[in-house]
Amino acid sequence: MIIPVLIASLVSLINAASIVSRSQSYSQPAVLGPQTTITIGNKVIAPDGFERAATLVNGMFPGPLIAAQKGDNFAIEVVNDLQDESMFKSTSVHWHGIFQNGTNYADGTSFVTQCPIAQNHSFLHTFSAPNQAGTYWYHSHYSVQYCDGLRGALVIYDPHDPLAYMYDVDNASTVITLSDWYHTVGPVLRHIIGTTANSSLINGLGRYVGGPASDLAVISVEQGKRYRMRLVAMSCDPNFTFSIDGHNLTVIEADGQLTEPVVVDELQIFAGQRYSVVLVADQPVDNYWIRSLPNLASASFVGGTNSAILRYQGAAQVDPTTVSTAQTQLVETELHALINPGAPGIPGYGNADINLHLDITSPNGTFFVNGAAFNPPTVPVLLQILSGAQEPSQLFPNESIIVLDANKVVELTMSIVSGPGGPHPIHLHGHSFDVVQSATNSTFNYVNPVRRDVVSAGNAGQQMVIRWTTDNSGPWFLHCHIDWHLDAGFAVVMAESPSDTAAHVNPVPQDWDQLCPIFDSLSPLQLGGGGRFSYEEAANLSPKLFPPSPLP
Repeated sequence: MIIPVLIASLVSLINAASIVSRSQSYSQPAVLGPQTTITIGNKVIAPDGFERAATLVNGMFPGPLIAAQKGDNFAIEVVNDLQDESMFKSTSVHWHGIFQNGTNYADGTSFVTQCPIAQNHSFLHTFSAPNQAGTYWYHSHYSVQYCDGLRGALVIYDPHDPLAYMYDVDNASTVITLSDWYHTVGPVLRHIIGTTANSSLINGLGRYVGGPASDLAVISVEQGKRYRMRLVAMSCDPNFTFSIDGHNLTVIEADGQLTEPVVVDELQIFAGQRYSVVLVADQPVDNYWIRSLPNLASASFVGGTNSAILRYQGAAQVDPTTVSTAQTQLVETELHALINPGAPGIPGYGNADINLHLDITSPNGTFFVNGAAFNPPTVPVLLQILSGAQEPSQLFPNESIIVLDANKVVELTMSIVSGPGGPHPIHLHGHSFDVVQSATNSTFNYVNPVRRDVVSAGNAGQQMVIRWTTDNSGPWFLHCHIDWHLDAGFAVVMAESPSDTAAHVNPVPQDWDQLCPIFDSLSPLQLGGGGRFSYEEAANLSPKLFPPSPLP
């Protein structure tokens, strides 16, 4: 619910370039190590000037950066201290992009790899990522909870990065998070077909249309230095077109995978995706607009919306007066994997060991994958498998689980047949994949395609094709990373070699075994989410509603 303001205040925002900058430096963000505790709780915040209660990590938005070195072991205890009745009081945390090879139980995916963590309980996630380095993130994987604020960046630094010669600075101050923000809680918005964000935030700060001139994030640079900027799209819905006035961006990483360097001055980044770009601070000492335009109707930069500030050391603390001259946008097919390029298996469409085709339809707001909308099972898929279920007919939800044999090359074609709300960013847990056909391109590339873990499947009438190898036994979620679409059924589970899973994930922590009995004992009041009142509030906001549904 947007607070109305006087037109005069909007005019003053439009003229913001002439006034002293309302901005906040992001040079000293909070940083945690790979062995740490994070507390999930509620707090009232106003990142865009509008006050609302949120679901946060350690009381912050975004959550603190978790930073590790390549080869580190992770031991992250997630403590649930949620109290707000209007939002969900259970939680789970997914470490997005971490393969969890041998530790599927630590993937943090509610009802796929675990039961949610109940209020006043905790769970210790222990895992390693021995061959991974790059830009990742973490977020709630329980219903639409991350839309209420549970999201943060995770970076694994490589002391032997083969592209380190290209940059001088790569630290917490060069991590740039891009997110959408809502003025109404997620449990209400999930009932509405076609929810739209109120604002966009860069490093947790932004402004909404008609709102106050609240602080904008500032990223400080020193003239002559080269910066590895790590972009993390933590969006629940929109993708962002990102640029920095007057500066080129050299892309060197996509979703934890190094790429051959590509020079652009603008890029589109979808929900869940990450890019590392090298920015050379080679312009005159001044302030420059950082732009992150969401693909939402009427989005603009008026009054400092969808914006942050790049400030050279020595520049005055005023808003920029720069204009965008971006003209070279990143094209996904121009990205090529730097390390061991080439899609697995025999080149050529349909030549993989397993060739899958998923058709996506959405006739009424609900999303169907090959005719089935994903409904979370009451027993997590991993627990089903560890309890003896191995055949497709034994696993539930049956129509949403695809069983794959071990050590096979899979080629997946996803076609968006119908439905609004695209382009749809598709994420596969447990793997990265080679994008042999991008949604906006008719050509195939099996020689050196980009390798990543989130790819756009495009809009109605488009398709994308990806390949990966089934070398990580366990159930892995494949879903749209627009969280509202996932909640509306846009998902399937890839169950890799169920007969091997028990041995592959052994031993499962005893605390993991206790998550389901505790969660299953909760009353509706203990689950939170506003109960039937959330539906009534949704009806007051929009006439376009899903049928009433039980709590997740």
